[in-house]
Amino acid sequence: MSDFDGLAAIVTGGASGLGAATARMLRDRGARVAVVDRTHDGSSGLLEITADITDRSAVEAGVAEAVSSLGGIDVLVNNAGVGATGDIAANDDAEWARVLDVNVIGLARVSSAALPHLRRSAHAAIVNTSSIVAAVGVPQRALYSASKGAVSAVTLAMAADHVREGIRVNAVLPGTADTPWVGRLLDAADDPEVAGAALRARQPMARLVTAEEVAHAIVYLASPLSGSTTGTLLTVDGGMGSIRVPS
Repeated sequence: MSDFDGLAAIVTGGASGLGAATARMLRDRGARVAVVDRTHDGSSGLLEITADITDRSAVEAGVAEAVSSLGGIDVLVNNAGVGATGDIAANDDAEWARVLDVNVIGLARVSSAALPHLRRSAHAAIVNTSSIVAAVGVPQRALYSASKGAVSAVTLAMAADHVREGIRVNAVLPGTADTPWVGRLLDAADDPEVAGAALRARQPMARLVTAEEVAHAIVYLASPLSGSTTGTLLTVDGGMGSIRVPS
């Protein structure tokens, strides 16, 4: 497909995992793509911009670099984020502030910097990466759920704010995905094989969601072919949030 021909996209957290898969898919469908992350290994073949989304000046400079190199911004994928585990008492104030700063305020910083450029696009779209834990209670994810619940809520607010400007705003809600963060969680478990089996078992499809499946959903929402889709929270969760199957 070539539905992104002539369009320019920014993907935050694009150096690995869901972001890297999304950046590749956008490129393969015709987009000029900039990946924004704290570090890069130089292997993406895309425009790599080093920026920490908790630093507003770095965000503004990174967006300006992308605009200069790509000729504008048509698509913004707010994918950068950090994880957190534990119940409501497990994380101190500093960790709450850190996770919310990245997952929620970071999204706001990047979106704010990109908005003037998106307003000039005929096919402007923002896609945010939330999580199924924003909609379903999952043990030991209190802080992470709070941050991703905020992402889902702000997605709907942004969609309402900017629909008359021609900017569509949507979000994906992945289930447990095969990403580096999940890999690190499993590596740190007392028994990685048992922990992995438990993660797979809690999803009705009995497997982890792939990065490519989430990327496909993000690209679908970002595509000009989805021009009437805004304010949508699209689950890519193996049925975790909506169906129950016999054990």
